[in-house]
Amino acid sequence: MDKIIAFPAQSEYPTYANMYMKYTVKDGSLITQLKQSLKTTLALIKPLSEEALNFRYQEGKWSIKDILVHVIDDERIYCYRALAFARNDNTNLPGFEQDDYANFADTDKRSIENILAEYQAVRLATTTLFEGVSETALQRIGTANDNNTSVRALGYHILGHELHHIEVVKKHYLKHTF
Repeated sequence: MDKIIAFPAQSEYPTYANMYMKYTVKDGSLITQLKQSLKTTLALIKPLSEEALNFRYQEGKWSIKDILVHVIDDERIYCYRALAFARNDNTNLPGFEQDDYANFADTDKRSIENILAEYQAVRLATTTLFEGVSETALQRIGTANDNNTSVRALGYHILGHELHHIEVVKKHYLKHTF
């Protein structure tokens, strides 16, 4: 059985994170949900054609490959924040501009196999990190981009952020035929 990580109180994360938290199951099964979303995302993405993976439903919107790399980037950054706060680092960590990251990710030059391998590696690192963090450390609060958040809230944010983007993929991309 996977480690139970209680869902954070509303006071443990900034208000903007509600848009991601609503996608998670709040029963303490964060690790189980992270593992399941890995399987679900891989099953959704692997069968897609290169045309589908590079499709943009509107000018200025990201492709599915762009979305996946964005999810990976966000997960890496939020995991670093979780690690720093778990280790009681009191540094106010910087924010990041997602569009700048996306503009320089060169996803059109990467194969989907490479992107999915990175996604799997990052997710394994995420689950391993959260499995090893003590209950005391999970409740520690740190500051990133001038927002206070707990370690466990960062874990639920990572999950909810991915689930949010998978819903966007289903709603705006998969309805097209390729």
